[in-house]
Amino acid sequence: MRSTNYNKPSQELAIKIRGLTKSYGKVRALRGIDLDVGRGEIFGFLGPNGAGKTTTIRCLLDIIRPDGGKSSLLGIDPQADPVSIQALTGYLPGEMQFYDNLTVERQLRFFSDMRNLRTEWGYVRQLAERLDLDMKPQIKNLSKGNKQKIGVIQALMHRPELLLLDEPTSGLDPLMQQEVVSLLRDANTTGATIFFSSHIMSEVENIAKRVGIIRKGEIVEVAETSILTKRTLNRLTIRFKQAVEVRELGNLPEVEILSQIDGNSINLQVSGDMENLIHALGRLPVLDLVSERPSLEEVFMTYYKNKE
Repeated sequence: MRSTNYNKPSQELAIKIRGLTKSYGKVRALRGIDLDVGRGEIFGFLGPNGAGKTTTIRCLLDIIRPDGGKSSLLGIDPQADPVSIQALTGYLPGEMQFYDNLTVERQLRFFSDMRNLRTEWGYVRQLAERLDLDMKPQIKNLSKGNKQKIGVIQALMHRPELLLLDEPTSGLDPLMQQEVVSLLRDANTTGATIFFSSHIMSEVENIAKRVGIIRKGEIVEVAETSILTKRTLNRLTIRFKQAVEVRELGNLPEVEILSQIDGNSINLQVSGDMENLIHALGRLPVLDLVSERPSLEEVFMTYYKNKE
């Protein structure tokens, strides 16, 4: 069941989307999505490739025009006032475009000039130091990971009120991924709202309080991260006082037998309500039961498997 809240006043929302649609020829990329993100939130946007994550972000920034629906960022219509949106937001696309012959610093200054901003270069250098990025080499001599660092810095360097990030840690090693997450937490602490897509589930689980799942151009779930993991999937190890016939447990709705350790023990996975399983176990000689909290990645993959 989808959890949403459309009753917040617009001034409390950083992102407001209503009925957003977009098609590429016969392909319906967005099918009328609704979404609210409150000011000061860190919101994770999940979905497989082709689900509509990047199209949503590009429509929000007026990089592409939706076919229908409305959206606002920080109370501003991006189609009516794109200049203000550029000044107030930091955007990291999935694939950054650079001028290969520029140095890192010249490229960052170019990004700053495009926004007509007064960038604090002391802060830019601080960001580069934290990401271990040398600003003297030419872009063409950099690795994919170092180019990603430039993208992260250009999104953060003007201290925007809203960050829209498409796979912010893509191409980075684990230590740099952690540093980027730390930078995002710092930005959020100073008041920035963060909306980011990611395939790294542990990253989303660690930083995002709420997540939205998009599937085939539709928002199919919006919930607090902790609630989503607890509510959707449970993994159980059950030990019985004596050998029992457990086939009937596997026939219960949303219950899957993962393995039978021996005649007296079994591992189960339950997607959704556990009421039927609890009733069935009440008729069996249960010795003990251990419940394991799943990762967000397991929840996500199980959710998609069930929906297919």
